[in-house]
Amino acid sequence: MADTDATPPVPPAADDNRAPTRGWFVNRRRRSDAPLESIDESLPRGMRLAGAWGWRLLVVGAVIAVVVYLVIQLRLIIIPLLIAVLIAALLVPFVDLLHRHRWPRWLAIVAAMVALIVVVGGLLFLAIWQVARQSDELSKQSVVAFTDFRAWLISGPLGLTDAQITDSLAQLWTSIQQDGQVFITGALSFGTTLGHVFTGLLLTLFSTLFILIDGRSIWGWIVRIFPRRARPAVDGAGKAGWETLRNFVKVQILVASIDAVGIGLGAFFLGLPLVIPIAVLVFLGSFIPIVGAVITGALAVFVALLFNGWVAAIIMLAVVLVVQQVEGHVLQPLIMGTAVKVHPLAVVLAVAAGSLLAGIPGALFAVPFAAVLNVMVHYVSSGVWREKATGVFSAPTTVLWQTVPREVRRPRA
Repeated sequence: MADTDATPPVPPAADDNRAPTRGWFVNRRRRSDAPLESIDESLPRGMRLAGAWGWRLLVVGAVIAVVVYLVIQLRLIIIPLLIAVLIAALLVPFVDLLHRHRWPRWLAIVAAMVALIVVVGGLLFLAIWQVARQSDELSKQSVVAFTDFRAWLISGPLGLTDAQITDSLAQLWTSIQQDGQVFITGALSFGTTLGHVFTGLLLTLFSTLFILIDGRSIWGWIVRIFPRRARPAVDGAGKAGWETLRNFVKVQILVASIDAVGIGLGAFFLGLPLVIPIAVLVFLGSFIPIVGAVITGALAVFVALLFNGWVAAIIMLAVVLVVQQVEGHVLQPLIMGTAVKVHPLAVVLAVAAGSLLAGIPGALFAVPFAAVLNVMVHYVSSGVWREKATGVFSAPTTVLWQTVPREVRRPRA
């Protein structure tokens, strides 16, 4: 009886009307499904790798899209906060200097904030005051210059008619209005009303103040959001990114000052009006690498053409080109190259992408964002943080995170 039970089931005959046993049906189904299990193995290895990379890139792209959408929706908060971070990076050396000379921390921070407000407010006041004082002369000279240029187009070698000039001006104005929306939308997105401007200004000042006062605790809280194993990498990447941002702001201030002084002196020696506004605009525009200085320099050339004629405009253009060449071949490689490890092509592409996504604010933050992200990714991928992953992470030893280092120990797992 035991031998009979041990014998395997016999498949039914072809003419047998009985249903096949369950075991035979299962075995037959497994054999019919066996080729389906090797479909994945039949694909080329490159196809499998492409598929694996593809769905992961889709997930990463979806996360980035959600982040960009949230940034756009919260732009009234994000833009002042980013400006506050840049200002805090600028004020760190000054506060450090005062603190080393035995100033109390609160007094050093207050002095830095007051100095910033006085310098920026003074420059803006001088620029607005000079523009307001010479506004009548500027409008009259603009009308005269436009009339002379229109007469030259009609009587000159081009031989245009009034109708052609009017149609061309209308098309140019329409094109400027359509294309200009890309660049001015970001600038007006948080300042379309006086209330938005005032709110953004207050938020920037308060954010800067609290970053300088209690930035170390803020950074520690951000690090503790991440999983315990990732905290050393996040902490080290944050230190490296903050150091790069500090260097970028300091070097950019120096480069912008040199550009403003060079172009401003050229306008002064040519006897141009609006020297202070030109210098201020060049200084502010230089914070947008490559693009900003070119646009503000073109404005200086236009003012020279408007008031002093073609000869002064050509001389002003030569001054702008010389300053730009000095910046591009001396200042950028020697000064900026040591502070920000970003290729010039990457700078241009970052500025273009930032301006398309967020207008002027996007162009302003594109280069520091790219530089900080590059340093942070390089730090994490290098694996240096693994040598320091001993269960302890410390905040950066700067004013932003306070000057007295304090270790924050992770609880044991």
